[in-house]
Amino acid sequence: MHEIVAGMNLDNFVVRPHRRSIEKYASAEAWGSIVPEDSEELLTLAGLPSSVRDDDEDAKRFDLLILRRQLAQLDGDAVLAERLRETVQRIAAALLGKTTIPSVAEQAVLLESVAGDEWWIDVTLPMLELARLRIRGLARFIEKTTRNPIYTDFEDTLGEGFEVVLPRVTPGTNFERFRAKAEAYLREHLDNLALQRLRLNKQLTPEDLTVLEGLLVASGGQQVDIAWATEQGGGLGIFVRSLVGLDRAAAIEAFENYLDGTRFSAEQVRFVNLIVDELTRNGVMEPGRLFESPYTDHAPTGPDYFFPDADVEVIVETLQHVKQTAVPSDVA
Repeated sequence: MHEIVAGMNLDNFVVRPHRRSIEKYASAEAWGSIVPEDSEELLTLAGLPSSVRDDDEDAKRFDLLILRRQLAQLDGDAVLAERLRETVQRIAAALLGKTTIPSVAEQAVLLESVAGDEWWIDVTLPMLELARLRIRGLARFIEKTTRNPIYTDFEDTLGEGFEVVLPRVTPGTNFERFRAKAEAYLREHLDNLALQRLRLNKQLTPEDLTVLEGLLVASGGQQVDIAWATEQGGGLGIFVRSLVGLDRAAAIEAFENYLDGTRFSAEQVRFVNLIVDELTRNGVMEPGRLFESPYTDHAPTGPDYFFPDADVEVIVETLQHVKQTAVPSDVA
């Protein structure tokens, strides 16, 4: 605790209000005369940030185990003291199997004593403290799979409540769940005229957007969900199409000129079929995807590997047109 207090930065706004206590206990001499009345002040200091940290969780858990054993001995709780003794003995016995590690080998004599029964006869608090100091740093060497638990139950305390405002966070909103529910609902209503126009690659109208919004509300969505969908999806029409996809016949019709096996090679037709598959699945496709897998698995440099520049431009324009039909002109 002295090292932790000494490592506290008085310029920290959390630490600054406790300056007097910190300056007092930053001195090593102050720790030689601790009285019960100091406990509340020290507990406050224990929760303050410090540049000195002990990140060895296993060592801390061993510290807690020994502390509980010491308290059980002071309280005269023989049942708890015996149970904790057995836990410490198992830890010591497990470490005896790790004497190939130099730091463990150095404490082999102590570990053998702690693992036995004689050491525990009339064991004193200073003996337990010495064992804690020498063994705490070794606890991390016990395999997780064989380690005996040295955990304790922590009792939660409920302090005074206060409101914290989190920007851009809406309680009770789960966008992934909203997306899944919306997709399931929309697929049950594919006969809706607005959805039909969207799936058949027909130009969407502002009135269609109103209908689509109503469908999302009917699926259980809230206004915050719809606003999120509009923002994240690049527009409500594009978002909805990403849920229901594009009708395959409509996707084929958009690229029918490039699916003619008499004019184009098998590799070119296969490449365009990959585009049709993605449009059928996702509804829209950014031109940049042409330079990613699975397209580059067949054409390492992209569409220009198979097609001349003029055809690449037409393919890109077609993809942009497919996307544009999901955005009403008044909105675009």
